[in-house]
Amino acid sequence: MGRATITDIARRAGVSTATVDRVLNDRAGVAAANRHRVMQAARDLGYLPVEGMVTLPSRPVHLEFFIPMVQNGFMGELVNGIRRFAATVPLVASCNIRALDGFGPESLLPALETVALRTSGIGLVAADHPRSREAIRRVCEAGVRVVTIASDVPDSGRSAYVGVDNTVAGRTAALLMGRMASGAGGAVGLFMGSRAYDGHQGREAGFRAVLERDFPALSLLPPIETGERSDRTRVAMTQLLRGTPDLAGVYCIGAGRTGIVAALEEIRPVRRPIVIMHDITDRTHAWLADGVIDVVIDQNVQLVAEQTVIRLLGAIATTAPHLLLKNIEPRIILRENIPQS
Repeated sequence: MGRATITDIARRAGVSTATVDRVLNDRAGVAAANRHRVMQAARDLGYLPVEGMVTLPSRPVHLEFFIPMVQNGFMGELVNGIRRFAATVPLVASCNIRALDGFGPESLLPALETVALRTSGIGLVAADHPRSREAIRRVCEAGVRVVTIASDVPDSGRSAYVGVDNTVAGRTAALLMGRMASGAGGAVGLFMGSRAYDGHQGREAGFRAVLERDFPALSLLPPIETGERSDRTRVAMTQLLRGTPDLAGVYCIGAGRTGIVAALEEIRPVRRPIVIMHDITDRTHAWLADGVIDVVIDQNVQLVAEQTVIRLLGAIATTAPHLLLKNIEPRIILRENIPQS
């Protein structure tokens, strides 16, 4: 079944196509009752997305997205998901996705300074840095709505955050690690992109809290920051495998996952550590299926993409500076319940 048309909406609402056009473009001259019927018909027919109590704009809007395209499969799938979903939503007049070369302010600030005048909403992935917070605040004060994705930038004036509660995700990872690796005890390695990334801070804090409280047989090693680079992760993982004979587990908070697997395949330890990662991508899917890693904590990238677009539309439509926080529930993926490709 194809996308609903203005003619379909007019037929369902019992009004003319001209009336539908006036309502969808927020023009005057339409009775309140007819306006209500048109909007309801548009939602019923899937012409407008509906997400809980999110109010939607009455006319198409222009959106921009700033996504760091580092060595991170999640980001690539996020971009594809945003493009796919935005193309199905008539209220999105344009969807411009711009690739950044990093998460920090040195990449974000120049991009924010070139936002198109017609842009009403921005979705972005960025590190929580004072300069980034101030730049986002300036954009918001200029009337552009901002939604942060996957990792929050609190106190920036943004309207909403879309993603999992990263502290909960870290606590979940620790519970799984403890139950799977604490039998023989030993050390647990932790890889993260950067503590400047709010999401990574939350995952580390949640993981540490549960592991130290509930699993005393496991000792958490100092976190290793790799800047999301697989080459750095591979070197650090190789050193960890060779220098830590009692290595019981490895928790990879962010990207750089390929480096961990490459080191495991090179060293081939007699006792392979339990490996927990984040986000189902083509690679993590294959590693789970092959038994190379044990658990993936997934935040459903397609749902993140869709919710980002919907929350941006909702933020643009309302006068409230912030929408109610609604986190995406993390999914625990094992070899036995891998989603079908």
